[in-house]
Amino acid sequence: MDAYHELAKSYDRLTNDVDYQATVDFYYEILKKEGLRPRTCVDLACGTGSVAAILARDGLRVTAVDLSEEMLTVAQQKASDMENPPLFLCQPLQELYLPRAVDMAVCALDSLDYITDPADCEAAIHRVYKTLNPGGIFIFDVNTPEKLRAMDGQVFLDEDDDVYCVWRGEFNEETNICSYGMDLFQREGNLWRRSFEEHREYAYSAGQLVGYLKKAGFTHIRVYGDRRFEAPKEGEQRIYIKARKGKIK
Repeated sequence: MDAYHELAKSYDRLTNDVDYQATVDFYYEILKKEGLRPRTCVDLACGTGSVAAILARDGLRVTAVDLSEEMLTVAQQKASDMENPPLFLCQPLQELYLPRAVDMAVCALDSLDYITDPADCEAAIHRVYKTLNPGGIFIFDVNTPEKLRAMDGQVFLDEDDDVYCVWRGEFNEETNICSYGMDLFQREGNLWRRSFEEHREYAYSAGQLVGYLKKAGFTHIRVYGDRRFEAPKEGEQRIYIKARKGKIK
């Protein structure tokens, strides 16, 4: 079954410990250091729209893109009462096309890792470059290869009163992909319905991603540790990368 087909219904409940505001706040810290005040933004692989909603409520004109129709349905429902809701589009990132260019692109919570073909990842980064206005900025984070390798053989449990999810990690050294097999149990009245999904993430190195960014034309590329303005430490589990389009005065 496709990733997020069933999980979309329960995604927000199972990830209620994720601090989306902290992620957006780090974006704003980066923007301050760069001297930027973007007016338009695209949230790539937006999921259920939590980051997009924060950015829109803060006054940005936001376009939010995801490949999963189910996740976008939830995102649209969450944004239904907003005065300035994001525009939601269903597209693969390697075929990204927006009605107009934007000042900023973001991709949160290791979503880029879900592009498991490096050629498609390179194409996606190229499309992001084309989508940005001159001087625009691209900010994203990924899980490090160290973190994904450490997931091999691990079993995790997430639950609340109406959802029970057991997932297992398996890292394949040949493909460089970490797979998560998810058994999902969702309450429907007095019954529980079981479904299974497989999620896959490619273990991109910082050097690999920087290479794609440079090839696309990005400049002023910096790699940061997890929400801090320092180089990643040994064993870092998540890194942030920012890049600019074109020459910066």
